[in-house]
This record gives sequence, structure tokens and C-alpha cells, in this order.
Amino acid sequence: QLQASGGGLVQAGGSLRLSCAASGRTFSTYAMGWFRQAPGKEREFVAASRRSGGITYYADSVKGRFAISRDNAKNTVYLQMNSLKPDDTAVYYCAADSSIILSQLTTPRAYDFWGQGTLVTVSS
Repeated sequence: QLQASGGGLVQAGGSLRLSCAASGRTFSTYAMGWFRQAPGKEREFVAASRRSGGITYYADSVKGRFAISRDNAKNTVYLQMNSLKPDDTAVYYCAADSSIILSQLTTPRAYDFWGQGTLVTVSS
């Protein structure tokens, strides 16, 4: 029900925009999040948007470089990634949940729905 796309190979300093298209239900009332998982590491929080879409949250490591946005008419959430670094290399996942509370936004297991992941590779 969540389809992530937009990953690829990019040089350090470059940009990518990830998309997460939802189907099967209307996700405009859901909190949406982006997480990433690098090889040998745990899945970590990247960014989240609360149901209203107007309030966003970011991991310190991406603050000022990444931006989450959503187009509720298209049932799609985006992650604009700028000034990419080799440390950003990971599989990126989108996630959604209808009842998540603020304190859980950064916790992967709090989300009920997950996309399949899209690989982002940043070369130095």
C-alpha cells in the first residue's frame, strides 16, 4: 500500500527526491515518516510529518538538508534530500500510521504500514 521510489546513485553534494505513493486508503489523516537503514545498522528515523502535514520533524543528522512534504490530493509524501553525504547511503523506507502519538514519531515499530524501500547511494 506504500510504494517508495526515487532512489539512485548520486555524488556527494547532490540531491535526490524520494516519493512514497499510497494506495488502498486515504493517508491524508495519517502521520507519515521516512526511515533509513544502512548495512549492518539499525533502522533509524529521518523525518516525519504529522497528520496535518504542517508540523514536521527531522533527525539532527539531516536537519537543514532534507525536507519532508506531502501532497494529500495525490496521496503521496516526498523527501527532498539536498547536500547529500556518503553517510546518507542507506535503504530509505516510508511509513504511515493513523494513531501514532508525538512521542512515537521517531520509533519504527510504532508505524503500522511500510513501503518496500528504495536504495540511495552517495559516492564521495
